[in-house]
Amino acid sequence: MAQIDEVKEILNTLRLFFSIGIGLVVVLTGSLIRKEEIQDIDLYFWVGSCIDFVLIIGLIFLIKAIKKNTKIIKDL
Repeated sequence: MAQIDEVKEILNTLRLFFSIGIGLVVVLTGSLIRKEEIQDIDLYFWVGSCIDFVLIIGLIFLIKAIKKNTKIIKDL
């Protein structure tokens, strides 16, 4: 497999993970907002908040990896 094909596959996989991550953040944030509206602040709310934060940080790293691989394709 040529190097450009390998980088394109990696880039497509990263984009897929980014899309899944965005979906998870949207669903989890919606659930947290609903729990907050009904004033059901419990352990699950705080665990969900921490998971949401970790997912957002992970998405930032995914964006950086996508940007790096896009530059690699441009250079090839």
